[in-house]
Order: sequence, then C-alpha cells, then structure tokens
Amino acid sequence: MPVEHYENFPVASILMPRRLAPAVEAIYAFARSADDIADEGDAAPAERLAALARYGEQLDGIGRGVVPADPMFARLGRVVAQFRLPVGPMHDLLSAFSQDVVTTRYPDYSALLDYCRRSANPVGRLMLELYEAVDEPNLRDSDAICTALQLINFWQDVAIDLAKGRIYLPQEDLERHGVTEADLAAGPATPAWRALMRFEVERARALMLAGAPLVHRLPGRIGWELRLIVQGGLRILEAIERADYDVFGRRPTLQPSDWFVMGWRALRM
Repeated sequence: MPVEHYENFPVASILMPRRLAPAVEAIYAFARSADDIADEGDAAPAERLAALARYGEQLDGIGRGVVPADPMFARLGRVVAQFRLPVGPMHDLLSAFSQDVVTTRYPDYSALLDYCRRSANPVGRLMLELYEAVDEPNLRDSDAICTALQLINFWQDVAIDLAKGRIYLPQEDLERHGVTEADLAAGPATPAWRALMRFEVERARALMLAGAPLVHRLPGRIGWELRLIVQGGLRILEAIERADYDVFGRRPTLQPSDWFVMGWRALRM
C-alpha cells in the first residue's frame, strides 16, 4: 500500500521489482519534497510558490537533457533518462502542490477531479511508464484508481485538512446535504454529515471498482501490487463505514488484521 505522508506512492513494497525501486524512490523523493514545500513549515505563500517554480525550472532542465547540480534532481534526471520518462506528469504534480498553497475550497466535484488529475493520476501514469504498460485502457483505469485513492485520503483526513484551513469536500455536496463549515468545525458526526459521507464513500468506491479491471491486464508483481492497493483503498472505505462515518474522533486507517482480509480478497479478484 502507499506509504505515509505522500500516500499515492507504492514505495518499498516487497512486490516491486528491485530494478525499479531506485526509480520509484527518486520520483517519490521529488514528490515528497515538493509536497513539503506546499504544506510544511511557516513560509509565506509567495515563498512556497517561488520554491515550487524553481522545481519546475529544474524539471525543464532535465527535459532538455541538462544534468542538475542538486543531488535529488541529478538522481531524478538519471531515472528520467534511463526509463525515458515524460516530465509532464511531474509538472502536473507541481501544479497541484501550487494549487494547495492558494486554493482551500472546491466548488464542485468536477473542480476536485481536476485537482486529482494533477495530484494523484500522474503517479499511476509514471508507474505505467516504468512497467512499459502505457495504453489508453490502462491509463483510463489507472486514473480511476489513483483518483479514488486521493478521494479516500481526503475522506480520511477531513479533520486534519480542516485544521490546515482546507476543505476538499465539494461545496455543492455540503450545501446539498445541509452541512456547514461550522458543523465541520464542531466535529461530532450528525445525521446530515453521515448522509454526506455515505454519498462520498460510495462515489469513491464506484470509481475504484471502475478502475479495478486494470489488475487483470498487468502481469506479475505489478498486478499483485495493484490488487493490494485496490483492496486497501476499499478496506479504508469500509473502516469509515464501520466508524459510522465519524472521521473526527479517530482517523480511519488500516490495522494489521486488515492485511489478511486484503490478501484474501486480492487472491479472489
């Protein structure tokens, strides 16, 4: 399953071929450090955006074949050259991180999907590049899985994001279900909140299941890794349901016992 902090990267999985581990680690280091620029510390928004812009300039140099002086970007440049990776998905990640600096609300689901297209989907696309499995059906299903994972992460972290001043729940959904920002700040789950989260959980589950056929088209280790990713995401949705949609008191996470369930379900996919 994806690791803590930047949750869309399957880093250090025992199922990952060792030959690909350095490449995934290099991409992860780039994404994590850029995410930290957007989220961590007490820098002003203008400083964060300027730092992310400098990351973009480094990517542009890598795209032109320039060898960066910065060790992290030098390692990333070697990976891009070795695997002939496009830098466009990495620019998309930077775009999403920059958006996090200045955007704290999403008016509707389409706006949230556009954010996910840049914050989550590039990860799956880069993995398909590494596994030499890029085609239209695979890209479509990978995007569905990655967007679902991002949505699941949002539903897990409503309280955490609110503390940062962000609400990823679409404003139109809040209004439709009669949930206000004051209700979110108050914390305890209300009937209206549970109805809203039930809707969002089902939406994420449907998206995950729509992308799940990808596991049957990717052979070997990547297919098994993806089965566990899919089942892990679905299991977290079940954890939200078991908590009666109350994500304020305790963040729903995977427990050791969940891995047995995930493994069994992965075998049966």
